[in-house]
Amino acid sequence: MVLAVTVFFFAGETFGGMGYNSGKGWAAGSRYNRLYDPGTVETDSGEVVSVQKMVPMRGMSGGLHFILKSDRGTISVHLGPLWFLEKEGVKIEPKDHVTVSGSRIIFRGKPALIAAEIRKGEKTWRLRDDRGVPLWSMRRGM
Repeated sequence: MVLAVTVFFFAGETFGGMGYNSGKGWAAGSRYNRLYDPGTVETDSGEVVSVQKMVPMRGMSGGLHFILKSDRGTISVHLGPLWFLEKEGVKIEPKDHVTVSGSRIIFRGKPALIAAEIRKGEKTWRLRDDRGVPLWSMRRGM
């Protein structure tokens, strides 16, 4: 029994970043995703200044963020892991006009939004549920 529990625990950590309660990567229970606070959700609209790949924290796979310029200033908007965004067909480019809803956080000493939903024209992409749980955690079947 102890051996089975140990193997299960280490297998979860080895393939970390994907499961709901894994403490690593892009998983819902990861240190990064615990930054999302439904109590700080706001919506902002503006123009995309730049789009860049990113690795938010050590042990995470590549993700994507963009810089949004709005009437309130500029802010980095964190989207999610590249594999999920590609699978969902998320296409954000400089000069796009978007509306973003997400949790306002301080990341590396600067304000940022962890996006829950992005609207561009007639297209809407949901990235998180109302509690902030990433949809990629649910869709991987873990």
